[in-house]
Amino acid sequence: MAEQLALVIGGTIGGLLLLLIGASCCLWRRFCATLPYEELPGTPATAAAAASSGQRDRPCQPQARTPLSRPPGVPFVVPPSLQGRDWVPLHSGEWAHTPWDPRPASELLPHNPSGGLGDACKVGAINPELYKFSEDNSETEFPAGCLGRLWFSVEYEQEAERLLVGLIKARQLQGPSETCSPLVKLYLLPDERRFLQSKTKHKTSNPQFDEHFIFQVSSKTVTQRVLKFSIYHVDRRRKHQLLGQVLFPLNNKTLSGDCRRIIWRDLEPESLEPPSEFGDLQFCLSYNDYLSRLTVVVLRAKGLRLQEDRGVVSVFVKVSLMNHNKFVKCKKTSAVLGSINPVYNETFSFKADATELDTASLSLTVVQNMEGDKSQELGRVVVGPYMYTRGRELEHWNEMLSKNKELVKRWHALCRTTEP
Repeated sequence: MAEQLALVIGGTIGGLLLLLIGASCCLWRRFCATLPYEELPGTPATAAAAASSGQRDRPCQPQARTPLSRPPGVPFVVPPSLQGRDWVPLHSGEWAHTPWDPRPASELLPHNPSGGLGDACKVGAINPELYKFSEDNSETEFPAGCLGRLWFSVEYEQEAERLLVGLIKARQLQGPSETCSPLVKLYLLPDERRFLQSKTKHKTSNPQFDEHFIFQVSSKTVTQRVLKFSIYHVDRRRKHQLLGQVLFPLNNKTLSGDCRRIIWRDLEPESLEPPSEFGDLQFCLSYNDYLSRLTVVVLRAKGLRLQEDRGVVSVFVKVSLMNHNKFVKCKKTSAVLGSINPVYNETFSFKADATELDTASLSLTVVQNMEGDKSQELGRVVVGPYMYTRGRELEHWNEMLSKNKELVKRWHALCRTTEP
C-alpha cells in the first residue's frame, strides 16, 4: 500500500514538473519572438492585450481605431514613426524647411533665392519650365529666295456644306518696292472665273488680314477642289502685280473632323512659260543615302489634253520605279475630277540602294480614267541617269544626287506615249 501511494505521489509530481517545463518553453518562445520588434511610440496599451494566447485561435474582431495624433498646424496625419519631429506650420504659402531630405527634386521645385540647393521649397508651387511650348520658328526661319509666307485656316461644315476659309496674315512679302500694298484673291479651282478678295493693306510687307470667307461647295466634290491664294501688290495706279500664289488641295486628310486647322505655306511664283504640247508635270525628287530611300513628291500638272468625249473625266499620276528597264514597283496618286490643271501634293517613297541608282529610273505617267475600267495615258516623263535620259530630266536626277536629303523641284514637259 505504501509503495502504491509513493508511485501516485511521484507520478503527480512528475506530471506537474512536465507541465511547468512546457509552460516555461512556451513563455520563452513568446518572449524571444517579441525581442526583434520595437514598440511604436503612441501605440495604445490595448495592442499588447490583443496578442494574448487566449485570442490566437479565435477570429479577429473589428476594433475601433484610436485616431493618430498630429501636431498642431500640420494639415495631415503624422505616422507614429515620424512623430516627435519638428514641423513648421503651413499657412498662406509659407516656406517648409526640409533639411532631412538630402536630394530634393531640384528640377521640379522652385528654390528660395536666399537659400542654397535643398534648403527650402515652396509647397504646391508650379514650375513654369515644365509648361513651355516649343518655339514657333515659322515667322523667323525663311528659306533663301522665299517670296513670302501665308497663314490661313480651313474648316468644312458637313451639314451646311460650307467651306470656311480664314485669311490670317502674310510675312516677308517681296514687293517691287519698300511700300508694298498687298491684297489676296481666293479661288476654288477648277473654277477660276469667280473669286473672293480681301481688303488691301497699305505700306506693309507683313500684313495682318484676319478676314473670313465662305465657299458653298457640295460634300461630294469638295475633296476634288483646290484652294488657290493669289497675292498681289496694288500700286498707285491700282494695277495688280502678282507677288506669288499658294495652292492647297482639299482632301479627306485636311478636312477630317469639324475643326478649324491653321496652316502656313510659302508663296510660289506663277509659271510664265506656256504649257507644252501635251501638258507639263511638276514634281520633287530627293534621295536619302543613309536610309537608301528615294522620295517623289507629285505636285501638280497643267495644260493637260483631256479626252472630254470619253465620259467622266478624272486624272491621276502613276509613279513607277524601273531598274534596267524592268518594273520594280508602282504607286498612284488619287484621281482629280474635271481639271486640266490638277493639284496632288502627294508623296511616295521607294527603297533603292545607292549602287542601284546608276541603272534605276523613274517613270511618271499621267492617266485619264474613262467609263468602265478603261483608261488612257495622256503623257509621260522619265527621269534617271545618262543611260536613260538627257536634258532637263538628266539635270534633275543629277541635282537630286548632289543635294542629299533635299527636295529638288522642277517642271517637266510630258511626252506622248507610243500606243501598244
